[in-house]
Amino acid sequence: MKKIFILAITLALSTSVFAQSRKYISQFSHMQSYFNPALTGYEGSNFRALIRNQWAGFEGAPMTYFGSLEFDIADFAKGSDPNKNAIGFNILHDEFGAFIETEMIASYASRIQIAEKTSLRLGMGVNYNNVRLDGNNLTTEQANDPKIAQYLNGFANMQVLDFNIGLALTHPNYYISYAINHVNRGAINSGDAFMERKPRVGIVQAGYRNALNEKLAIATNFMYRSQEDLPDNVEFNFKVLMMDKFWLGAGHRIDYANNFQLGVLLPVMRIGYVYELPMNRSYLLPNTTHEFLAVIPLFKKNIRSDRKEVLIW
Repeated sequence: MKKIFILAITLALSTSVFAQSRKYISQFSHMQSYFNPALTGYEGSNFRALIRNQWAGFEGAPMTYFGSLEFDIADFAKGSDPNKNAIGFNILHDEFGAFIETEMIASYASRIQIAEKTSLRLGMGVNYNNVRLDGNNLTTEQANDPKIAQYLNGFANMQVLDFNIGLALTHPNYYISYAINHVNRGAINSGDAFMERKPRVGIVQAGYRNALNEKLAIATNFMYRSQEDLPDNVEFNFKVLMMDKFWLGAGHRIDYANNFQLGVLLPVMRIGYVYELPMNRSYLLPNTTHEFLAVIPLFKKNIRSDRKEVLIW
């Protein structure tokens, strides 16, 4: 009974106003273009898929499914400059309590060479959100929200069209980027208006990687998110890639969770797994979170082209 009560309180705090929702993904460094359209195609043409089972074992806890396709246009045109132009499509499906959200993002990125190995990437994405509210699953706190209470024991659907923009400074060994998501704050919408305008989200991502020798490489990544109606979010991770075959790592989301990461690197696929533990002072449920990731390169293999190359971020 105590666990059910904790779950109800957590869901209420997290979803009392759905516009405040934030997607947490511990393996964010494998999904850069979802957060910043400028990083579309940064790792070439590929397919990505992720499943996140948050607070495993609790009914109504969040489940997230993600898939994306990215294409380096040079892969389809002989003689074209690699990584100069890229397009991508992301789809994220999130189930959390009374809410079911499907988000689709079509993105484009272009690269400007500013030094031998350094580039400036610019990108834009069109973001379409469909949010479904199941009024049969509202908590008491949500039912007291006047915008949501009218749908008690019923259903509602809302669609939002918005835009994301971003830029990134990239190098084979590092990147730093900044993006603004929901630029138009959800002003273009239709259906049942059960949530306020979406707040803009500022996102900083950065990473560094280096091949220490032919059998050992390191990679570290950082992400900061700022949103006016939520506390700032900071997370980072560190990974060690061994023999270009597997990696081990750890990550931390400040004031929220710690995680342990491992992955296998095959010539035709990389597979990642995360085991996440909430921190006691985060007031989240004590259950663990699991993430499963697969990335398939479409026109090349996960094999170094030179001894200094690192195959993961």
